[in-house]
Amino acid sequence: MIKIEEPLSESSSAAWLNLGFRPFFMGAALFAVLSMSVWAAIFPLQILPPLNELPPITWHAHEMIYGYALAVIAGFLLAAVKNWTGLPTPSGMLLLLLFALWLAARLLPLAGHWIPLQWTAFSDLLFMAMLIPAVAVPIIRAKSRRNLVVIAILALLLTGNCLFYLGVFGILTDGIRLGLYLGFYIIIALVLMMGRRVIPFFTERGVGYSVTLTNYPWLDKTVPLLMVAFIAAELLAPGNLLTTVVAAVLTVLLGLRLVGWHTKGIWRKPLLWVLHVAYGLVVLGFALKVAAFLFGTSPFLAVHAFALGGIGLMTLGMMARVCLGHTGRNVFAPPAAVTWMFLLLCGAALARIFLPLLAPSYYDLWVGLSQLCWIMSFVLFALVYLPMLVTPRVDGQPG
Repeated sequence: MIKIEEPLSESSSAAWLNLGFRPFFMGAALFAVLSMSVWAAIFPLQILPPLNELPPITWHAHEMIYGYALAVIAGFLLAAVKNWTGLPTPSGMLLLLLFALWLAARLLPLAGHWIPLQWTAFSDLLFMAMLIPAVAVPIIRAKSRRNLVVIAILALLLTGNCLFYLGVFGILTDGIRLGLYLGFYIIIALVLMMGRRVIPFFTERGVGYSVTLTNYPWLDKTVPLLMVAFIAAELLAPGNLLTTVVAAVLTVLLGLRLVGWHTKGIWRKPLLWVLHVAYGLVVLGFALKVAAFLFGTSPFLAVHAFALGGIGLMTLGMMARVCLGHTGRNVFAPPAAVTWMFLLLCGAALARIFLPLLAPSYYDLWVGLSQLCWIMSFVLFALVYLPMLVTPRVDGQPG
């Protein structure tokens, strides 16, 4: 069983190892810049050859899911589970080991053919195998039944990554596709679950006036079941009629939920509107799945609506908020730069999802513009937030 260490002293020079969100949010932000820069150099600029035997698009997809997104999830959960349970999560040397394994899995492929992919797989899967008990032990000890689903989600992500590598090494036919899409849609399901918990909560307490948002208890039971059906259908027979019907129902139901959460005050609060816009892009993703079946639009438009909204914009908004709260700063008075980093990522979504529909002949240009907006957004995040992540809390509290 993993031994959970006590946090380092706040006077320590290693404040970045006091709580899991610190190294993993730093790593996620910097890797978002590095990986997208490498991807842009490969496509559309074509000034860099493929990194290794993996097709570049496969590497890009895997690293956005199991690299960037999983780092944000790890950082968020290692901080949130401590709050949910009142029990410590890894810090110090154990946290450093977890982070080092994640980092190794991200950097080893960049060495090209010099380092076999087996070492990348070993680091990647060992990181995930250690992350699960790091999150599960406090949840189980605290008998936090509500959060047992988080353990199941991490186990499914580990399963998806195993399927991916089994496909890479030729052991499982279609393993690459199954691993990528299982991981991708499990993360979207996690975004929907956490969005349901935090978006109305943050909105009611953050708009600056009394408001009671509309929630539908029957949606809380229906949406998870529909997501299970959607994921199963996508894995077994992607883009078929069943997938389309389920996607259409999810579009309506999630749209109804989002309308119930709306209040005009969110548009004056960037840490609120970013979550609503991100959730709206997930809804758009399901709508574009329907459009792909009915009208023959590219299925990758839906993929990027999910990726830029549910993964990119939602995670950026959550990191911006969590960093403030867990470093003792005021979440109601965020740095002015957050508006610009959110708008840049919205620009990335506009360029990658909508502009190809309007002017498909300029597809490469729109992809490049989207990549540039993504990179600039995370560079801005790093400039503003990395100093907070590497220094002790301003209120002197542990964390």
